[in-house]
Amino acid sequence: MRLSVFQRFYIVAVVAFVLGPFLPLVIQSFAFRWAWPDLLPSAWWLERRADSPVPLAWDYVLSPYSQVGIATINTLFIGFAATLLCLLICLPAARALARDRFRGKRVFEFLLSMPLIVPEAVIGMALLMIYIRLGLAGSYTGVIIAHLIPTIPYMVRMLTSVYQGLARDYEEQAAILGAGRVQILMRVTLPMLMPGVVAGALFTFLVSSNVFLLTFFLGQGRIVTLPTLLFSKISGGSLDASAAGIALVASLPGIVLFALSERLVREELFVGGLGR
Repeated sequence: MRLSVFQRFYIVAVVAFVLGPFLPLVIQSFAFRWAWPDLLPSAWWLERRADSPVPLAWDYVLSPYSQVGIATINTLFIGFAATLLCLLICLPAARALARDRFRGKRVFEFLLSMPLIVPEAVIGMALLMIYIRLGLAGSYTGVIIAHLIPTIPYMVRMLTSVYQGLARDYEEQAAILGAGRVQILMRVTLPMLMPGVVAGALFTFLVSSNVFLLTFFLGQGRIVTLPTLLFSKISGGSLDASAAGIALVASLPGIVLFALSERLVREELFVGGLGR
């Protein structure tokens, strides 16, 4: 069926609304001088790069002076480590919340939501006092543990919803046929949970890779990530070409991971894995 004029206009409007904010960043990242009310820069970076004594725009972003390389590595490492730990913690917790009844369950669910209610600055200051005494301030371990606080509520909620829609028949049949708990988990439960696991892992990584305050407080300036690096560039209130370039680089990990997960979260892939 062909789309109507209104449907086409609606799709174009949605795409423009989503991608529109990135267009000024892309233009700014290649600009040398762009002042109001000009629609386009009056001078471009490529025109002035040979005359400048210091790296400009993408020359600076891609140079070692910008620290974009180490910030990207730190962001990916902390994000993947926090996602893995979050998954290991949340899988058994989600199973218990979805299938078991125990005293204090409602209170436990409310406490899991507390990091979403309490301001991140409050959590950061409280953790900083604890970290200083434990010697975790300014360490990767401390930052990774801190990133679990805002990510666990999302992962638990997603996995709990998936567990609630998962019948126990397959697990019970596998147990009757002699499969152990580990075999049931690896060959039966996880393949059926995989869409929820991938979605939860994606969301967890996106949240972790955008955490600024906790990383800023607890990293003590020793651990530089893309959000902290971007904040240091725009803290003066101006957005120059290099800051726009760093903002675009900071968006890349989430976009790439989302594109990969979009390919993985296909029903036929997981059905095929379950049938093996």
